[in-house]
Amino acid sequence: MSQFDDHIDVMRDLAKGVDDMDPHWTYGRRNFLRSGVATAAMVGMPFGMMGGKAHATRLPYSPDYGPLMPVNDEVTGLPLLQLPEGFKYWSYGWTGDTMSDGIATPGAHDGMAVVAADANRIVLVRNHEQSSMTAGSYLGAKGTYDPKCNGGTSTLVFSPSQKKWLSSWASLSGLVRPCAGGPTPWNTWLSCEETSNGVHNGATYQHGYVFEVPAAGIANPVPLKDMGCFSHEAAAVDPVTGIVYETEDSTPSGLYRFIPNVRGQLAKGGRLQMMRLKTATNASITLSGTSYNYFNTALVNTLGTTWDVEWVDIENPDKPFVTGTTYGGVRAQGLMQGASSIARGEGIWYGNGVIYVCSTSGGSAGNGQIFAYDPRKETFTLLFVSLSDGIDGVDSPDNIAWSPRGSLILCEDGNASPQQLRGLTLDGTIFPFCATNMDFRAGGAVGPVTRPSGRTFSNDARGNEWAGATFHNEWLFANAYGSPGVTFAITGPWDNGAL
Repeated sequence: MSQFDDHIDVMRDLAKGVDDMDPHWTYGRRNFLRSGVATAAMVGMPFGMMGGKAHATRLPYSPDYGPLMPVNDEVTGLPLLQLPEGFKYWSYGWTGDTMSDGIATPGAHDGMAVVAADANRIVLVRNHEQSSMTAGSYLGAKGTYDPKCNGGTSTLVFSPSQKKWLSSWASLSGLVRPCAGGPTPWNTWLSCEETSNGVHNGATYQHGYVFEVPAAGIANPVPLKDMGCFSHEAAAVDPVTGIVYETEDSTPSGLYRFIPNVRGQLAKGGRLQMMRLKTATNASITLSGTSYNYFNTALVNTLGTTWDVEWVDIENPDKPFVTGTTYGGVRAQGLMQGASSIARGEGIWYGNGVIYVCSTSGGSAGNGQIFAYDPRKETFTLLFVSLSDGIDGVDSPDNIAWSPRGSLILCEDGNASPQQLRGLTLDGTIFPFCATNMDFRAGGAVGPVTRPSGRTFSNDARGNEWAGATFHNEWLFANAYGSPGVTFAITGPWDNGAL
């Protein structure tokens, strides 16, 4: 039987059985039932940072998993990653590799999540943050929004019992810069465009929207316009209410919530709002000749600071531009009503009843902040500030994810080399868990690599960002962005530590 025949079998099985598969583990019943107690304990005492501590504890290596060392890939035998002792990984889907549907794997591997799983299969959807408006879609018309554009998603299936990647296929294309997104409790992925490009600069249609991708098959490429037209980054769903929270990668940027008309059916529309914190303003912006005051969270460094939250309505969510410009039409509607700002709002994730929010450029050093929004108490709390991009900080955290053991993992997207996946524990300890080791230069740690596609990589990729971290039980999946883009499935002695 050929690889394509195997792929067809996987697709048929998923089409028949995906409704019986579990959604992302954070939305599972077991996690949901314990979320109330955990949230009360954690948000009331954010990350254990009480007693006047000004900053979290930062360690050069994991306090429980140990130091990082080069580990050989179980697929290629190459030392692509540095991990603590006992951890293993399986690489897959390098840029240019032929997927199971015969299409070459797109590049720019970015946001990703597990969207459905059972004992034998874990289904992930992966964004490809490609931004060309001339290269054309890599998928047929059925799954393409804008035929000129080459951003989109691919879907992957991994077998945890076999420790083997089973299949992959293109599931959406015709987007511009689909950066991150988020899983839903109903077995789909929300793919978010980080752009305001449109007809004005060469596209067939306006971009800057959210698209929904199913766990099985190909997406219906229709933008969810009520969710806003802006430079999207990521999305997280509150399973109690079905409300979707959205970040915006710009400065200033808003934190938004989308209240759907029908829970779980986002295409039926809803209401978009932007967060406003109940505090004095500390910044201003001029819009169409008028100055407006707002509160900029990036200027706050005191851990544990908590604000009460309210929300302002965005009257026209499909207004991409301030009049006379080509940007900012949605956030301007919020800022004009005193809504608050985050400096480059990027990663956002639901876990234990809390919505965690990452500001990639926040804090006095401009290296990042992590916040927690409690949708039941309507509070917003500063949990972490990065003071540098070295050992004692995080180099511009981007995508984030909640782990089964109750910590966060942060994907670095800065200038340091190597870029790392870092853990952030409930007691405020920050530590490196995984580092890129992909130096493909002659004499580098790995050396030049030629893939079955014929593509040869001979660059130093250690400075390429991490993206798309997502857990499922004993597995952590993550993407190395850049050239080459690679997806990894990582497992090991998790119970030895906090992740």
